[in-house]
Amino acid sequence: MEARAEDLLPVEYVHVIFTLPAEIAQIAYWKKKAVYGLLFKASAETVMTIAADPKRMGARVAMTSVLHTWGSALTHHPHIHMIVPGGGLSPDGTNWIACKPGFFLHVRVLSRLFRRLFLDGLMELHRTGQLVFFSNHEGLAEADAFAT
Repeated sequence: MEARAEDLLPVEYVHVIFTLPAEIAQIAYWKKKAVYGLLFKASAETVMTIAADPKRMGARVAMTSVLHTWGSALTHHPHIHMIVPGGGLSPDGTNWIACKPGFFLHVRVLSRLFRRLFLDGLMELHRTGQLVFFSNHEGLAEADAFAT
């Protein structure tokens, strides 16, 4: 870490995790590229949108995201680990806006937006035929069953 210290901003960093429920993880197992791509996109868009909101932080943030597909119990458990500097640039790019010490963004606010973005994206993947279903999940190929 000391050798890389010159590459880091002198700010607090936060660790954010976005995960999928088991039912969606099964769909991801069958169509990895589509669902994992959506997971990256929805999680990044969530953090950037909420951080940019003037009521929250009002900053343009960046992040590094890493996909993990297995949990500690060695079961399929897709989730994103995200490292985010504790702040970002002002909208005009001239100032650093720091988050409150020890607090980045409200988890509930992040959760709600992520859930909406991910489910909207998942519905679009289904609508465009980019998902497949097997075994006892074959019924999900029908739009109404999938929406439910």
